[in-house]
Order: sequence, then structure tokens, then C-alpha cells
Amino acid sequence: MKALVLAGGRGTRLRPITHTSAKQLVPVANKPVLFYGLESIRDAGITDVGIVVSDPREMLEPDRRSGQPLTVMVNSQAEIRAAVGDGAAFGLRVTYIEQSAPLGLAHAVKIAQPWIRDEPFVMYLGDNLIKNGITRFVREFERESPDAQILLAHVKTPSDFGVAELAGERVVRLEEKPKRPKSDLALVGVYLFDASIFEAVNAIRPSARGELEITDAIQHLISSGRNVRSHVIEGWWKDTGKLEDLLEANRIVLSDLASDVRGTVDAATQVEGAVRIDAGATVERSRLRGPLVIGAGAHVADAYVGQFTALGEGVRIVHAEIEHSIVLERSRLEHVPHRIESSLIGRDVVVTASDARPRAHRLMIGDSSRVELA
Repeated sequence: MKALVLAGGRGTRLRPITHTSAKQLVPVANKPVLFYGLESIRDAGITDVGIVVSDPREMLEPDRRSGQPLTVMVNSQAEIRAAVGDGAAFGLRVTYIEQSAPLGLAHAVKIAQPWIRDEPFVMYLGDNLIKNGITRFVREFERESPDAQILLAHVKTPSDFGVAELAGERVVRLEEKPKRPKSDLALVGVYLFDASIFEAVNAIRPSARGELEITDAIQHLISSGRNVRSHVIEGWWKDTGKLEDLLEANRIVLSDLASDVRGTVDAATQVEGAVRIDAGATVERSRLRGPLVIGAGAHVADAYVGQFTALGEGVRIVHAEIEHSIVLERSRLEHVPHRIESSLIGRDVVVTASDARPRAHRLMIGDSSRVELA
């Protein structure tokens, strides 16, 4: 069996972070989301992995000197290749499959056919997290040998997802983002297929949004009398494509954290709960209330770092308070007068107070940002 991992897409719901970074590499508990999926695939005994990546994309960004818009290339493909490499670090053999444009999940399957050939495969969306991995579902697929097996989860807002209607474990109908859902069972971003899926992806036509939908391909299998099974998963599943879900995934992963202090914590610092402090990090005169993780080379001084917070490598938190947040590499929060919470802060960001008069908020903010000022 092979695995097909989808790591393309624009990540519009996580902008501006994804203007300059692939959404699959945004970290949860200081580890890129994509890595969790690759580890789950490896743990299921699958070693041949194809990663679908998008071509570099053009975007308009302001020139720092003139302020005029310039066309720049955002190459998330290169970023993913650099992060994953040939897969050896994960115990995998990775092949990269280029998708010319985000034309749908079924399109990704279609272009991967020359690599997959006639082998069964698991398709894994690279921005999804599933508690306890996928080993159980892979073994079930191998044992039962259906034409397709989909994973489902009960959700509060089914109209945001592909939705399934069931007769027992048999899937009788799928619908993509229905206005009036027939159930609350959403498609989880893991699918298992045999070679019959290629007939289906070649038979369907683009949807109203111009994409080849995987729900339409699976519906084609159902309508053709193929055996499409389902499994309603237990535990949690998160599609990390939105800020609130990314922060919730961070919270859930950190909830299982074991304390591991390899950095330096001085005697004046109070530590509560589970904390992981990586080598080279220093904490002085602060309060840490775990679970939380502090990356290598970070510096925390005269600060409060609260529950469910992940500070990346080289982050500085000085005279500031933060909780339930993710801060990416090398960012600085210094002398901030109010607590920061439920936030995602990108790389090389500076958040600080100013003594300049008259007092005012002074901001430089990218496209699609959201700022709340109290």
C-alpha cells in the first residue's frame, strides 16, 4: 500500500501566515502539522509516500521602499521539499508530485495515477490531525477489501464539510458543503482507495467552483455499485485550516505533554503543570503555567506564559503575558501592557509598547489580518 499526501492549496483561512508559508508547515506544539500525518503513515507500516505540491504561486506584495505592489513568488513547494526532504528522517521514501493549480482533491488523485499505478493507497490531507493515527483504519481496509473506505466524524457545522448519509456502515450518498445537511457526519481528511477510484476521477466533471471534488468521485463509485465503507472515528480530529481549529489542535496535543526541561530555568521562576523547555532556552523571573512548550534558544524574562502556549525557536517574551497561543520562530513580545491570548503570531514579528507621544497604536499589518485592540 502507498500513501498520497496532499500538501498544496492556498491556505486562505490562515492568511497572512500562509502568504509566506505553507499551511501544512504551521506548527502545532512546535511541530509542523504535516509531520504528524507523515508519522501516522509510517506507524501504519506504509513507507512509499507521494506528496502532492503546488507550483509556486504569484502574489502582489508592497515594495518596502516605494510602497508600490510587486509580483512575488510564494514557493511553498520548495518549503515543503526542504522540510521533508527524501523522507528518510521519517523512515519514508518520498516522491513529489506537482499539481499545476489547486483543481480539487480528485484532481490530485488523477495526476498521481502514474505513480500509484494499481496499488491500493491512503489519501491523507496534510493539514489534518487525527488522534491515535490511522493504523486501525489501514488494517481494517486491508482485511475487508472494500473499493473505498472513508472516515467520518460528528461535527457541529456539517454544512462546512462534505457530508455522508449512511445505511449501516454502507455509504449511500455524499454531498459537498450542503446547505441542508442530511446528517452531522463529516468527511475526515483520510480516505482509502483501490484502483477503481481512477475510473471515478476520470468520469466526473468540475463542480461549480471549478474543482474535481473527491465527494463526486466517491459518489460515482457508490452509483456504480462499488463497495464504499465508512468508519466513524472515536477521539478527536482537527482540520487545522482555520485559526480556531489550529489553536484547538495545539491545546489538545499539549494536553498530553510530559514535562521535559532541557533549557535553563532560574530559581525565581514559578513552574506549574507540564512544561517542555528545549535546549538553549532560558527562563528568568517568570511564571510558567503548563502545559506549554518553549523552543530552543527562546528567552523568557519577567513574563507570564500560560496554558496551551507554544513558543517557537528563538522567540523572546520580555515583560509580557501570553496564553493559549502559538508564536512562530524569532518573534519578540516585549513590554506589552495587556495579556495576549488565543493568537497566532508569525515569524520575525515584533510586538512592543512605545513611549512616543502622543500615545497611539502604530501598526504594520499584512493582507487578511485581524487585530483586536482594547
